[in-house]
Amino acid sequence: MSSNINTENWMKDIGVLDHLSGVGEGSTSAATKNITALVVDDDSVNQMIHSKILENLGIQNQVVRNGKEAVDLHSSGNNFDLILMDMDMPVMNGIEATRKLRAMGVRSIIAGVSTCTRDELEQKEFMAAGLDDFQEKPLTTPKLVSILQKVNKKC
Repeated sequence: MSSNINTENWMKDIGVLDHLSGVGEGSTSAATKNITALVVDDDSVNQMIHSKILENLGIQNQVVRNGKEAVDLHSSGNNFDLILMDMDMPVMNGIEATRKLRAMGVRSIIAGVSTCTRDELEQKEFMAAGLDDFQEKPLTTPKLVSILQKVNKKC
């Protein structure tokens, strides 16, 4: 339990929880009320941060640890409005998972959320796989709001 408290303090320190009082009010909360999201990341700290930001905006979300789990969820009939996809994961990376999801006809907004890569070709390959957006980690509330604007336009 104390690790959650320390993590929450850390998230505040780096600005992840900034602006929540303003972002969650009015039209944004109404716009995010029925949005569902899938967090695909093998790092438990990133999972917690991304899930917490989504929850604070009123977005129901589910977390999986790799691309194969994301593909399997969709194969079993689950659908999400938004998928936050890490690029580097074991079992199936984000590039391959994004390609498979698009080949399956998944129309969700898929946002690559990954550490800044030194290899621009790899980032371009990720985008070409079918991403709608790319954001560098750490994901922050303003970055998520930018992604959500794309979700709202698509709906």
